[in-house]
Parts: sequence; C-alpha cells; structure tokens
Amino acid sequence: MSNALAIAGVTAVLKDLLDTGLIDHQVTDAMGMGVTVSALAPDAIQLGSDAQPRLNLFMHQVTPNGAWRNASHPWVDAAGRRIANAPLALDLHYLLTAYGSAELQAEVLLGYAMQLLHETPVLTRDAIRTALVPPNPPLNGSLLPSVYQALRAADLADQVEQIKITPEKMDTEELSKLWTALQAHYRPTAPYVVTVVLIQSTQPSRSPLPVLSRGLVDPVTKVEQGVRVVASLVPPYPEIEAITLPHAQIAAQLGDSIQLDGHDLDGSNHALLLSHAWLRINRTLTLPTSVTAAAVKFLLTDDPANFPAGIYGATLQVLRPGEPIPRLSNQVALAIAPQITALPPSANLDASGNLTLTPTCKPDVQLGQRVSLVLGGIEVLAQPFGLSSSTPTFVFEGLPTGPYWVRLRVDGVDSLLVNRSTSPPSFTGPQIQVLP
Repeated sequence: MSNALAIAGVTAVLKDLLDTGLIDHQVTDAMGMGVTVSALAPDAIQLGSDAQPRLNLFMHQVTPNGAWRNASHPWVDAAGRRIANAPLALDLHYLLTAYGSAELQAEVLLGYAMQLLHETPVLTRDAIRTALVPPNPPLNGSLLPSVYQALRAADLADQVEQIKITPEKMDTEELSKLWTALQAHYRPTAPYVVTVVLIQSTQPSRSPLPVLSRGLVDPVTKVEQGVRVVASLVPPYPEIEAITLPHAQIAAQLGDSIQLDGHDLDGSNHALLLSHAWLRINRTLTLPTSVTAAAVKFLLTDDPANFPAGIYGATLQVLRPGEPIPRLSNQVALAIAPQITALPPSANLDASGNLTLTPTCKPDVQLGQRVSLVLGGIEVLAQPFGLSSSTPTFVFEGLPTGPYWVRLRVDGVDSLLVNRSTSPPSFTGPQIQVLP
C-alpha cells in the first residue's frame, strides 16, 4: 500500500510522463522554443506576451473511491485496540491546461498532452519507480529538490491497485464556476480523473495467532477435546450478573464488601480487575473473602489515594478447574461513592449572603473530575484545586437559611444519603443548618 505521500507522488509521475513525452515527440523543435511542464495552481502562473509555452497539471479535487471505500473498515476489538487497518481510497481530479503566447501554441500542447495520456491509460509500476526513483546515476534523486527526494518513500508502485487515467466530462457551467473560484484567466483545459490511490494506515494492529487445537489436548490420548457442549442456554464460562453491596447501597464505599453474583465463578487465583477509563486507572483486588460458583466476595481496599470516586468497570479473573490459563468474565459497572468525613453541623452566611463550605472528603478528588456539593436541591461546583484535594471549597450565593441534607457528587456519583435497607428508605446522610 501507499502512504500519505502518494497524492503528491501521482502528480509527480504525471508531470514526469508529460515532460518526457513532449521531449520524445520533439514538441520543442516543432514550436521553436522550450516548453515548461508544471504542477501549480492556475492563479500562480504568470501570463504575458513573452511567457514561455506551458503545460500545467492542477489537482483541484480529491474524492473518496466508492468501490474501495465499502471494501472494509478500521475494526477495533472490545478493548478499543485496532485489529484491522482499512486503506484510505481516493480519486484525484486534475485540470490539464495549455498556455501559449502565440497562435495555436496552446492547442498544439494540449493535443500532444491528451495523446500521451490516451496512450498511457494505466501507470505501470516500472514507470512509477522510474519517475520517483531514478535508476541511473547521477539521476539518483540527490540532485532533485527536497520534496521530490521525499516522494521516493511514497511506495506508490507497490500498492495493490494500479493507477488509471481517465478523461472526465465537465460542462461549461462547471468549468466556469471552477475557473471563477480559482480567480484565474481561462485557458484550453481538459479534465482528468486518476484512480485509485490507496493510503494505508501506519497504526499498529493486532492479529490473532493461528489455532493449533480445538480445545485442550488429552495428555494420554493426544486427542483434542473439541468444542464443549452443554445442554443449557447458560454458557459454561464465568459471568457476572449483578453486584451486591452492603445495606442495598447503589454505590460502594472504601472498605465495603463487594459481592459478585453470577455463575461458574468458582476456581482459583481470583482477582477483581477495576478500571477507570477517564482517569486511566487500573487496580487489582486479590484474596477474596469467600468463593462459590454463584458468588465471590472481595473487600474494597480503604485506600483513598489509589481508588478515586467514580464509575469503574469490574471484571473477574479466575482460573477455572482443568484449564491452563485464567479466564475473564464480562465487565459490569461499579460505582465508588465519595464520603464526607467532616462537616460542621451549622454555618453562618457572610455579609453578602453567601455561604462558603470546605468539607473533608475521601477519597481525594482528582484534577479533571467534576466535583460538586448539593445542599438540598442546590448544586454548586467546586472551586479550582490542584492535582488532588481532600478539602474542596464550595461557594453558595444567595442561599436561604434553614436545614439542608448534604451530598458530595463526583463524576455523577453521590455520597450515600439514603439508608435503603429500611422500609421505607430514610435519610441518614450529613445535614447542616444554615444560619443568618
């Protein structure tokens, strides 16, 4: 496949094709003067009665190639890792324009150029290599401008699809609009489309290893066990169906016991993998407190510095009986709630009628997290803080006096305010009295 230099490489090859063809057909002798072949924007070409005749190749548009665009897509796996790189397929649209300072010069040039492109409908790989990588010294590329030296690495000749040159039809209205947009004087022009340029992504991808056996191999008979078949709609692999927290809580607190409910959870070497995508945190809990096929319990470490509040993805890793490598269960969401550890029972408004609160919390709130304090139904964002803080500051403006239930909210997870183990549920969280 080609790389990002392929677009410029195509223009350079076409320019070299026209330049070489005019020399082979001795056009300069027929016109009695030299001819310039360029690849400039039309408004950059100097016009005048003494200007040298010129052929100009201008790429005015790039469009996606419909056939190759639907061939494949850049696939990623469940972890977001790229497993396939689809090429960027492009068609290049050119204007071939002839310039002359005397009668019929432009027509002569355009006729020869169109004949050359008609006789070369496909750019061969050898022609591309010759144009971009001159084979014979001293034409080894070292004397070329730096941009042409860079095009030697375009890999244009190695792409799977050959490059084809086709005349393109544009009516008078389209040409008029295009030349008006270019703010240039119109000259005899022939439009062409060059297809297809395939630009391959350089991002690394993952490719699975070949399959050596279907299932485990019996050490005695050396026969593969094959696909495991069970008479049930429930797959025989570890699966987490729910997470049970103490007192029917909807979020865990540091130090809580976390119970994973599911099936086929028994085995050895259990580990609870916790990942926080936003903060790019990955933590592992080992040593479960109890294990059965239907439930595994872990103790959430009371480590405020390493377990910030927020939404985590929880996955169970377990070595199943008779299997050589551990298995990973499905991932479920686990919310770790912040806790307000110190808050005054009452606070006074200042002279402006505002209230400033600095509660102590755990875990520490981290830079980049959305931290707010909710008094009753009034929510206020935290004042800016450093990389982390256990005492964020909140300023409430024009707050009415009275009692308020208090919640600390971090990335959408509230500190526990309701006791859900009772019927009906009741408020148990911190409360503050706002005084005048």
